[in-house]
Amino acid sequence: MTTVYVVGTCDTKGAELGFVRDQLRAAGVSTVLVDVGTHAAPRADVQPDVAAQIVAACHPDGVEAVRGAAERGAAIAAMGRALTRFMATRDDVGGMIGLGGSGNTALVTEAMRAQPVGLPKLMVSTVASGNVAPYVGASDLLLMYSVVDIAGLNRISRTILSNAAHAMAGMVKGVTAAGVAANAAPSKPTVGITMFGVTTPAVDQLRERLEADYECFVFHATGTGGQSLEKLIDSGMIEGAIDLTTTEVADFLAGGVFPCLADRFGAIARTKVPYVASCGALDMVNFGAPETVPAAYAQRLFYHHNPQVTLMRTSVAECRYIGEWIAQKLNRCEGPLRFLIPERGVSAIDAEGMPFYDPEADRALFDAIDSTFQATSRRRLERLPLHINDAAFADAIVAAYRELADAHANRPDRR
Repeated sequence: MTTVYVVGTCDTKGAELGFVRDQLRAAGVSTVLVDVGTHAAPRADVQPDVAAQIVAACHPDGVEAVRGAAERGAAIAAMGRALTRFMATRDDVGGMIGLGGSGNTALVTEAMRAQPVGLPKLMVSTVASGNVAPYVGASDLLLMYSVVDIAGLNRISRTILSNAAHAMAGMVKGVTAAGVAANAAPSKPTVGITMFGVTTPAVDQLRERLEADYECFVFHATGTGGQSLEKLIDSGMIEGAIDLTTTEVADFLAGGVFPCLADRFGAIARTKVPYVASCGALDMVNFGAPETVPAAYAQRLFYHHNPQVTLMRTSVAECRYIGEWIAQKLNRCEGPLRFLIPERGVSAIDAEGMPFYDPEADRALFDAIDSTFQATSRRRLERLPLHINDAAFADAIVAAYRELADAHANRPDRR
């Protein structure tokens, strides 16, 4: 059986880490206890298998980048980077489990996020019931709220930590060699598709047309959705993409709550996978409840999607900026790429008679993409007199993707 790495600061959480290690061993799981303390020595009653000095030495700038940092925050950040590099040197990682407060959570989850999707990873944390997006990112790591602070063993902390240890043991034992082969090696090629509620009809049609020949992975474009898609493309787990719903760019540029990162489309450029994209839901910027909308936008057009989500219609100027930004990113992509523009609307509420129907704003978006986009023999753009949710648009997307994927699969260097 592969090994579970139990990670934390043995100077302040030694007893708790030792308890988790012992629970895992009692469940028949091999363990390695890793100390990531940044200054103090570990507690005398719990000795780690890997000393903090060994981990710190994995930092690109050496041990002193961690141990020499004057401020705790800088030391934690440096140790997080060192731990990520340390874990990358191990060939027996069956899972990772950590525990701690905000500092430990930031440190350990940085290394967890670098682990492949599907590898069990669990963090018991005092901050797990708050905003956890910075800790989880595009990873499948699990956060368990510690209820009480991780400051000594008592009847509550023992229960929580025992549950965490046995959850990890169950996950690791469940990932057998046969299970990995069955789950991670599909018989069909894989394709990632981005979706929002207002582009669901289009995505449903895409799946219907593709599922006989492709294993389809759909990503909800809520900021981390696009990150997850690109993480899996970078890791080689997804072999191509239909990026129908690029709405996260609008939130990134206009301050919405579902933004992409500055590296959006970066994985497409790096990997050169077959890629078909469109303008899905670029007519909107997402905010929370109405009272959370910035005062600067008070006079704009809004659509109340539900009590927690308020949509703002993108303006002509914003659409022009969004279009230029996307096209500039796509111009860096040298792999097989098609960008299809649906000239009659980019979402379910951007159609004639619907609340966000604004031909002038859409035209600004389309013209900006078209004028900035640099076509090549492998990178092409097409404008279609269709709505994004039309069946004919789904047909065009599927035809474009099949053409690119088939050509990519038949390249001489891939035979």
